[in-house]
Amino acid sequence: MPTYGKSGSTFIDELNRLANGGASYPSITLYKDSASAARAWATARAVTLGVTTDTVGVLNLIASNTRPNWKDLAGVCNQLASTTGLDPVTALRQVAS
Repeated sequence: MPTYGKSGSTFIDELNRLANGGASYPSITLYKDSASAARAWATARAVTLGVTTDTVGVLNLIASNTRPNWKDLAGVCNQLASTTGLDPVTALRQVAS
């Protein structure tokens, strides 16, 4: 499976990479916190968030999950990456954009 993120990157790094289009990481001065980066990624993908603002909730909306079928952080990151059993950051490194 291709890897788009860099080895050793953090969860925040990967969310910011995805919010930045997926091809590169933004300048550290432009980094967003996890929830803001997830919302920016959702906006780039034209996902309607409604009142959802938390990181896990936004990631579930990006994955097209509906309540009450939302997944936990690891579950939704693996779903987005089409992987299983990976920790969240390793899974997000597999996501192109």
